[in-house]
Amino acid sequence: ASSPDLKAFERRLTEYIACLQPATGRWRMILIVVSVCTATGAWNWLIDPETQKVSFFTSLWNHPFFTISCITLIGLFFAGIHKRVVAPSIIAARCRTVLAEYNMSCDDTGKLILKPRPHVQ
Repeated sequence: ASSPDLKAFERRLTEYIACLQPATGRWRMILIVVSVCTATGAWNWLIDPETQKVSFFTSLWNHPFFTISCITLIGLFFAGIHKRVVAPSIIAARCRTVLAEYNMSCDDTGKLILKPRPHVQ
């Protein structure tokens, strides 16, 4: 039997992780779109015969789609998108670390897992 405090904690944790999911999904979509644009632009940049004949910066200037998408991707990583796309799992992992002290754990949605008490002899 678990206490009302545990139930309240579990309810709050699951609520918090659920609230992160829509934003996490949006960040994942943004990352996917920008990554695909960068990969497509990179392919066009690499297969262009002019790329080998001109300087690096001139080749980037000749391929603005690749240049802009690459700068955007780099900017997103500097802004911390790599943390935002995995935020719920970071929260769950941190909670598991703390809950381990109390012989508990939680799943990725925030549901508490009560472990059996160790037998002391």
